[in-house]
Amino acid sequence: MTSDEALLRNTGTTRARRPEESVESLELEAAIARNVRELRQNAGLSVGDMAAHVGISKAMLSKIENAQTSCSLGTLARLARGLDVPVTSLLRGADTERPAAYVKSGRGTPIVRNGTQVGHEYELLGGLRGEHKRLECLLVTLSETSEVYPLFQHPGTEFIYMLEGVMDYGHSRSTYRMEPGDSLQLDGEGAHGPVHLVELPIRFLSVIAFPDAGV
Repeated sequence: MTSDEALLRNTGTTRARRPEESVESLELEAAIARNVRELRQNAGLSVGDMAAHVGISKAMLSKIENAQTSCSLGTLARLARGLDVPVTSLLRGADTERPAAYVKSGRGTPIVRNGTQVGHEYELLGGLRGEHKRLECLLVTLSETSEVYPLFQHPGTEFIYMLEGVMDYGHSRSTYRMEPGDSLQLDGEGAHGPVHLVELPIRFLSVIAFPDAGV
């Protein structure tokens, strides 16, 4: 496996969807996949051991766990018996409404961050709290130079993507020349912020994933 392939691996699923297919059916398959995989792993069983125990092929169980096939009621019942759980346990979370934040262009909420300078605008594009993270998305516009620039430090990880203009952005002991299309991912605990505004106006997206306070 190449390093690129390793980077692309995750615990989610990706499926092709025809326009006429309902989202509800796909979410049901995803819930079954997630619950079967979690229960199997908690039981300490490999895919092969679980498939043999239930009486289905290893390939079929793999497809079920990756939401690549619809699970028949008979197979669902066999999986529930093999895992010693009620069938409803395999459907848990299928009807959960997942949050999203949609903001029309120019409709973000203006905010003021500590150290904000004249000509530095921060527009909140949305914020979501996940299981262990709080996500904050900002559209930052820098339209005037300044003799002093804000220096930020915060918990979590920040991702910056340049949209317009050119600037030098400092993080810890390093400085990065940021141009349209460039991105920077950084540890928020390291002091960071604009060092030199090279070409105005400057616009960039800032996405910050804060750790949950209780974690």
